[in-house]
Amino acid sequence: MTYQAESLTQSDFWADSSDLTVLRNKLLDLFCQLAYQEGDFVLSSGQRSSYYINGKEVTLHPQGALAIGRILLSLLPPDTQAVAGLTLGADPIVTAVTVVSAYEHRPIPALIIRKEAKGHGTRAYIEGPNLPEGANVVVLEDVVTTGQSAMKAVERLRAATYTVNQVISLVDRKQGGAEFYESVGLKFQAVLTIEEIQERYRQMK
Repeated sequence: MTYQAESLTQSDFWADSSDLTVLRNKLLDLFCQLAYQEGDFVLSSGQRSSYYINGKEVTLHPQGALAIGRILLSLLPPDTQAVAGLTLGADPIVTAVTVVSAYEHRPIPALIIRKEAKGHGTRAYIEGPNLPEGANVVVLEDVVTTGQSAMKAVERLRAATYTVNQVISLVDRKQGGAEFYESVGLKFQAVLTIEEIQERYRQMK
């Protein structure tokens, strides 16, 4: 199923649905249909893998972004003052959450963390509104493997005097990321696991 092939009725469902369980199942289907591939791949971590998940195929999909925004907003602690993530993978995720939060009357700003400091102007690592010192920020990620990618965002945010205690990912590849976060005192939660995606992918085939 592609975005172009969806009927108006199907598109309206995404806009109207407030059932998070149903949205999660729809999001799972999108990951299987658009993002999950099997083959021989080298990951950003340097590891080889028999499968690859291109999360941007879902996070930049209109219905995918809406589901992500609603689901992740529901998982944020009540005291969350901002969401943040490392560019580029987290950019559409934090954007989806901040837009949905405005519609849900719980406005939460978004921050984007650069991998390298900006080469001009303020030379900042962090893009977005200035928050009070110690503000509670949750880091968002599309796919977690070893956990090192989102950890860069955590370190940049803490260096900017923000408080970061939690990482939430759309997908956990179950390759050490959760254990790594636990070892450094971070709470970790994933919307989907690789086992769920692979099982649903085989059912759909």
